[in-house]
Order: sequence, then structure tokens, then C-alpha cells
Amino acid sequence: MTRVALYARYSSDNQREASIDDQLRICREQAKREKWKIVGTYKDAGISGASMILRPGVQALLQDAQAGQFDMVLAEALDRISRDQADVATLFKHLKFAGVPIVTLAEGEISELHVGLKGTMNALFLKDLAAKTHRGIRGRVEDGKSGGGLCYGYKVVKKLDSRGDPIRGDREIDEAEANVVRRILRDYAEGISPRVIAKTLNEEGVPGPEGRLWNDTTIHGHTKRGTGILNNELYIGRLIWNRLRYLKDPSTGKRVSRLNPESEWIVKDVPDLRIVDDELWQAVKGRQAVTSAKYANVAEGVRKHHKKNRLNGTHRPKTLLSGLVFCGRCGGPFSIRGSDRFACSTHVTKGVCSNSRTILREDLERRVLAGLKERMMAPEVAAEAMRAHAEETNRLNRERRSNGDSWKAELVKVEKQIRGIIEAIKEGMFHPSMKGEMDALEARKAELTEQLADIPEDAPDLLPSASAIYAKKVSALTEALARPDERPQAAAALRMLIEKIVLTPGPERGEIFATLHGELRTILEWAERQAIGKTSKMTKPAVGAAGLS
Repeated sequence: MTRVALYARYSSDNQREASIDDQLRICREQAKREKWKIVGTYKDAGISGASMILRPGVQALLQDAQAGQFDMVLAEALDRISRDQADVATLFKHLKFAGVPIVTLAEGEISELHVGLKGTMNALFLKDLAAKTHRGIRGRVEDGKSGGGLCYGYKVVKKLDSRGDPIRGDREIDEAEANVVRRILRDYAEGISPRVIAKTLNEEGVPGPEGRLWNDTTIHGHTKRGTGILNNELYIGRLIWNRLRYLKDPSTGKRVSRLNPESEWIVKDVPDLRIVDDELWQAVKGRQAVTSAKYANVAEGVRKHHKKNRLNGTHRPKTLLSGLVFCGRCGGPFSIRGSDRFACSTHVTKGVCSNSRTILREDLERRVLAGLKERMMAPEVAAEAMRAHAEETNRLNRERRSNGDSWKAELVKVEKQIRGIIEAIKEGMFHPSMKGEMDALEARKAELTEQLADIPEDAPDLLPSASAIYAKKVSALTEALARPDERPQAAAALRMLIEKIVLTPGPERGEIFATLHGELRTILEWAERQAIGKTSKMTKPAVGAAGLS
């Protein structure tokens, strides 16, 4: 019986969640008529059809197809899988490699022709839909209505037209939030920093945009892009639309913004939505100008310094542990603040984390190196890790060899049968059944040849004795960090061995506990390269942790 997997998706803009149930229902009915066995259902809710990269349902579908868990994928239509031409082609290629066809109720079994023609049609539909949506929103903006979204300080006006349909785009001032906006602008104009303003608002329990906590970036935003409380010109009754355009990054599927030329902006005066007067607004702009000039001078100095040292253009981490240190209280990142000290960013920018402890960068690096060398990479730990990994790697090697040997033996047998039929035909013996038999043998020969070609190379047969080399290399690594000419390469290798460092306040004044977490899979991969000189495929990851005194 054919095993079938069902897939359904709905996008949040035009459809309702029940649409998924509707799609699955008619697919189940089709499976019942065809006497197919449903072995799994996959769905993605509220996700656009323009990209499937971030869709968990599609990702799970691909993984299970490659694992041989079903024989066919059934969906309502090809555009329910994706409207992106490249994504459809990629999915089709991966499923075809797994031997799993796509069948839809609308198009039947999907072929290369469907992928090409239907993918093109769907891509054109998306482009046309975007143009029509853009045109419709522009019409609303020209009438002085919102172009989409609700910014802080305003609320939606719910109105109905003569037919009872909602009128979109009307906004009015929310006086409670407007008072907060005026307060923020006054405080900033008087010299209070966005960081202090955010901490004060959070301490007083004033909810930020969409009920979230305040932080300094919410307030200062980006001047050119018009983001942040300090830059929103709607507060002075000036509605600006089409300042930004949004594109999807093909490598991640996420939207990224780009600044449009000022000539493409749509600007409308909406005096009814003014919250602050010109005097306060100009005071804010004046302080921003002074601040920007100061930072521009600092940036120019940094730029000149980097120009002298071209190695700085390689985007290396600012410090040895940048991006690896986290707070044990709130889980947020620790970053360098002030006089070369690591501090909790959430505590500094939002004031809602109680972890006020800081630690000198040099002290933390010293403790991490000592912990890595003396605890997580102690010889006995290394030996046990290498032994377990060697056993698993060798087991996989034996399994690959066994499969390859059986396929080679069968290939020899098939080739012998083919030669036998050819010799029989040469001797004048021919029956119609021979052609069918020959076709089946040739197909099996091609399949076996492909399977043998796809067998991955053996990972090296690791021996537990590699742990001695492992420990020696770790010791050499930590020593290399003290030598300026070797430090950049050693630092990059060291960062590979650390998953994260968690800093938690201790009971004594100024005391801070540090816990080092290392991913065993990464450590073993690095160690193998050092011990054997070849990267091999890892198997089961594990995580270890050690306290740093």
C-alpha cells in the first residue's frame, strides 16, 4: 500500500487558520479513494508562501522523506507548498532524489514542466500582488490615513462604511501614550540619555510599544530611517510613507529593509495627529546633531586606526570571548562596557535584570583558559570522550563496508545475468520476455552503481590513544594565545571549543561565578583535525560544563 504524507499551509494575510483543516480534509478524502495509507501530516500556519526556508513543516517533511518514511507527498495545490520558483524547484529536486513524488489535487503528479510553468506563474502572481498592495496602501496614505502598522502614541479608530465593512487606516492620538512620548522627548532634550530614560520607564512599570520593555534603541532608533521615538515625524503631524522598502534575503528567508531615495517618499501633513510642538522637536533635533557630530569624530578616529592595520577589516570578534558570555540571571548577553569590563546588557540598557556584577575582560579570559585546560580538557575527560566517539565512528564504518560489500556482490551477479542474455541472443535464442528481463536488470545495475558511488568515504578509524595528542594540542593552544604573532589563529580555534560562558552573581560582595559550556561534538571535531589531520563527519553531539574558579 502506498504510504502518503499530507502537507498544508496558510498565510496570515488572506486566509484563516481553518484553511489548513480544509486542505487536509480534502487530501484525506483523495487518499481514501485511492486506498493510500496516510503516515504523516505536515503543516505551516501563518507563514507566507514566498519562502519556505524558515518553514519548520517543510523542513520536517524533507528530513522524513530522506529517511524513507513515506512514498508520496500529497497537497491541495503546488502554490500551497510554495509560490517561490526557486524553492519549488529545490523541494522537487530533493524529493525526487529521495524517490518521493509530489502529487496535488489541482495539478496531479508534479513534473519538471509543472515546476517551470507553475513556478513562473506563481512568481508573477506574487509580483502583481505586491504592486497592487503597494498601490492600495499609497491611496490610503494620499488620503492622510495610516500606511500600515500602529506606532506608539496612537490607537486604531474603528469605523464601518455604508456596507458595514471596516474602514482601514484611521488613527487617533492615545493620550496616555502621547504623554509618555512628550516625556521622552523632554528628557532627551534636557540631556538625559536614552539608556537612562529606558531604565527609568521600566522601573516605573510604564509599558513600551506592544507592551514590551523599553530599551535605548527603541528610543534613539535610526535617524535616517526615521525609526525610534526621537525620529518619528508623525509626532509633529507629518506622515511619511515609502521611506523603506523590504526585501527577502534568499539565504535566510528573512526580510531586510533598504532606504528608498527621498524622491520616492510620500509625505502628507496630518495636523490632527500632532503630539509635540515644534519647539520641543527642534530641541531634540539640536541635541541629536551635537551627539552625531561627536560620534562622527570618534568613528573617524577608529576608521583611521583600522586603516593602518588591515587585519582589522576581517570582522574578527572585538575580544577573545565576544558573543560567548551570557547572564546567569536573565539569559541575556554580557558585553564590554566602560573600562574593559563585561556587564549584563539587559541590566545596563533596560534595568530589569538584577545582575549588576561586572568582571574585567582579562580576568575572565584567564579563568576561561584555565578552566578549559584544567577541567573540560583534562586527560581523563579527553580519553573517555575519544573512546566513546571512536566506538561510534568505527561502528558506522563497519556498517558502510557491509552495505558496500553486499551491493558489489549483487552488481557482479546482475552483470553476469546481463551477459548471459546477450550471449543467448547472439546464439539466436530470443523471446519477447527477454526484453523485459533485460530492462529490469539494466535498471538494477544503474541503481546499484549509483548507490556504490554515493557511499561516503570512511571516517578515520579513531583510536583512544588520540586523546594524548588531544590534551597536548590543547595545552599548546592556550600557550599560543600569549604570543602576539600566533594569537589570532589560536583565538579562532579556541572560540570553536566554547559554546557559552555563563556569569552568575555569588553571595559575597563583588563575587561572580563563571561556568564554561563546551559542545563535545565541536571539541571532538577540532581534536580529530589536530590528531589525524582530516575532518570527519560527527555523530551524536553532547555538552559539557565546568565551573571556572
